[in-house]
Amino acid sequence: MPKHFTQNDFLLSETAVLPGNEVLELQAEAPSNIALVKYWGKKSGGVQLPMNASLSFTLSRSKTQTRARLTPLEKPAGQVSFDVRLDSRPRPDFAPKMARFFERITPYAPYIHFYRWEIDSHNSFPHGSGIASSASGFAAMARLVMQLGEQLGLACNGDFCVAKTSFLARLGSGSAARSVAEPVMLWGRDDNFPESSDLYAVRPAFDLHPSFDDVRDTIVLIDRGVKPVSSTRGHELIHQHPFRKARLETARKNLLALAGALQTGDWEAFGRVLEAEALMLHALMATSNPPYILMQPETLRLIRDLQDWRNRTGRPVYFTLDAGANVHLLYPAAEHQAVLDLLKNTLPELYAANQYIPDKVKSGID
Repeated sequence: MPKHFTQNDFLLSETAVLPGNEVLELQAEAPSNIALVKYWGKKSGGVQLPMNASLSFTLSRSKTQTRARLTPLEKPAGQVSFDVRLDSRPRPDFAPKMARFFERITPYAPYIHFYRWEIDSHNSFPHGSGIASSASGFAAMARLVMQLGEQLGLACNGDFCVAKTSFLARLGSGSAARSVAEPVMLWGRDDNFPESSDLYAVRPAFDLHPSFDDVRDTIVLIDRGVKPVSSTRGHELIHQHPFRKARLETARKNLLALAGALQTGDWEAFGRVLEAEALMLHALMATSNPPYILMQPETLRLIRDLQDWRNRTGRPVYFTLDAGANVHLLYPAAEHQAVLDLLKNTLPELYAANQYIPDKVKSGID
């Protein structure tokens, strides 16, 4: 079992790492992830601590690539000096979240204050549409911060390095904790999984069955726009939700059931939990106060057609949703062409416009 790290294990004194005088050019990338058991709601009394444990697949092609130019300052600034761009275009709307991220990670990476940061990111998928761009974006930033520490002579390796990267990423976006390793990541303390932690995500201490060795994820882009209600707002609304207690109990049961299916190779049991989790997430949104709905008519059409088709054919193809209208179709690699045929028949205009991403679960050898 991996060692459990505490918050104090990640702390650094201000003099632990001394800056250099050279301008540094760093780059890092991090994948998105798709939650199988959803994280929804944050604990009080901490920063980005989940109400329930979540489990995710790490994706291969949906990712964020980030470059940073770091110019040394004559003396460290009180706040990190930075500007941030997306695809070389200034994004001042990103600044509050980035400033909060830098502020939160300062005790664990104080050397960030010795530089001015010029940050430019690129996503391989539409930003803000519910494909976890915050997760991959802040995981990439955490990797850059860790990379800077290594450039300055701070040794990091093994489980500690993965855990601290996940810890830092979590302080930017909760689900980013799961975007630092593959193929499956577990985030959130659960007594059934002794290796688990609220502070960072871990690879769960079980092996995937060979039938999950090559899982494909076709992401159907129902809506490429920015979703009208952010996940941050959704996390806030769960605290006063009438079904909050039932959700937490169900999430624990679903986590145990899904982990069992991944170990035994039971695609049917896997799909049953996967779809229940997706529908529960959106049911929680629809019954919040105020209520909101992120699904679109095409979302429901694809779900219903998929279920009818699966009942007729018995093919192991299942859906999930993040906090948005877009649909993830998960299935063994052998079903890929059948999934494309289904998509072509159900949403022909979307299919013709190539509004889907043929992704796969990252295996570590991609």
